[in-house]
Amino acid sequence: MDLDRAWDLHPQVSVRPEPFGALLYHFGTRRLTFLKDSRLLACVQHLAQARTARAACLAAGVDEAELPRYGRALAALAESSMLVGRTP
Repeated sequence: MDLDRAWDLHPQVSVRPEPFGALLYHFGTRRLTFLKDSRLLACVQHLAQARTARAACLAAGVDEAELPRYGRALAALAESSMLVGRTP
């Protein structure tokens, strides 16, 4: 995943925060994804306002050393169509 690119939740994805993190449901693919990390949820929530995925992660409190791990998690969400690249 290119952390220096802007990303958004897919328009057909709904996020439901839960005590363990969140549930993401894609109405188009009917896929359900569990986020078991509250900071990953914060990263996803910050995507809409951030210029890049890196900025969203940093705003969520992820430090530079943790960026590769969160980048991989965001990449998995993008591969499952939960996230889409933002077009300029």
